[in-house]
Amino acid sequence: MKEFCEFLKSSYTCYHAVENAETLLAQAGFSALSERESWDLAEGGKYYVTRGGGSLIAFRYSARGAFRIVASHTDSPCLKLKGNAALSDGAFTRLNTEPYGGGLWYTFFDRPLKIAGRRIAEEDGALVARPYASDFCVVLPSLAIHQNRQANTQFSPNLQTELPLLSLGKKELAEVIGGTHAYDLYAVPAVDPFFAGPEGEFLSSPRLDDLTGVFFSLKALTEADGAEDTVMAACFHAEEIGSSTQNGAASDFLRSVLARIARAQGRDEEERLAAEASSLLLSLDNAHALHPNHPEVCDPTNRPVPGGGVVIKGHAGGSYTTDGLTAAVMRKIFENAGVKYQFFYNRSDAASGSTLGAILLRQTSIPAADLGLAQLAMHSAVETVACSDLEELKRALAAFYACRIAYAGDRIEIKA
Repeated sequence: MKEFCEFLKSSYTCYHAVENAETLLAQAGFSALSERESWDLAEGGKYYVTRGGGSLIAFRYSARGAFRIVASHTDSPCLKLKGNAALSDGAFTRLNTEPYGGGLWYTFFDRPLKIAGRRIAEEDGALVARPYASDFCVVLPSLAIHQNRQANTQFSPNLQTELPLLSLGKKELAEVIGGTHAYDLYAVPAVDPFFAGPEGEFLSSPRLDDLTGVFFSLKALTEADGAEDTVMAACFHAEEIGSSTQNGAASDFLRSVLARIARAQGRDEEERLAAEASSLLLSLDNAHALHPNHPEVCDPTNRPVPGGGVVIKGHAGGSYTTDGLTAAVMRKIFENAGVKYQFFYNRSDAASGSTLGAILLRQTSIPAADLGLAQLAMHSAVETVACSDLEELKRALAAFYACRIAYAGDRIEIKA
């Protein structure tokens, strides 16, 4: 748990999450690949490749078998700095920002925020992008109740005029962006993870959605010795803004990695497609838990609770990829491993969110299921999960990577 909390604390943005992931993988003996070079893959080899600084795919290579993939995302809602971000009026300097993703914005007020992301500067005649996090905090101050009498009945901040406060006076952002050619910087929650409850049964932290998926898929991958298939953790940037970027799930990142692995296996196009049809993809992103103060917003019969185990998510409209077949496969895997599980469906009169799974299936037709943990306060500056569910997720992913799945017509055999 300590390692996970440190990962949450220091992974302010997708760039920090990938940097931390690279350290974790390197310590486990994984070697870096480059999309700009040829790949020479060895049986049993452990590899990873990054794209755009915010996305990473790691895998343990097998020259036989199919693919077993866990997909998650490295980004979370926050406030992105625009160009010319210092907005000074003589008394204060504020940060000119725009929303990144669909944040629960009132939770960002009156909390410590860091400026973090990446800066692109010239070093020895070349442009170099490096992760950055400020050693100071900024704040997004609320308007006092005396000046906003409707604050407790109506809260709708103007995302252009209500901006984070940087400093007094006319101080510019020189120490942050001085010498850079460009940047991708954000104002992000700087609250440390903390435990709540008399027995510390809850973990509350920024970015649980979806650094939970990123961290535990990578940890399970590093421990997945002896898998017959090529097992993979795919971590994508830009999920919170629709994934339609050069390194998002809607790009060709996963498809190109699968194609290069298949080429190393000596498979032609038809053999690669057959291998993908015999594979399984898990889209790992957290689910809404039953909120004890608002049970009315939940489905009447599918109400996952913190501490109830891993959540299998379903949706008739395809926002989640799970169907009857893949739900049965996941239940069998979990039951074989003694993993607790539960189900999530939205209320039928409520709009559903979506995850990476449906987007990835536009790139490759791999059978898929959507999973996650029951989470409170999704997209808040501080989100909450049950600690026991983290242990269930760890065991669930280990079981997924370790089991053998054999497709034969209308039969699927699953062996631990």
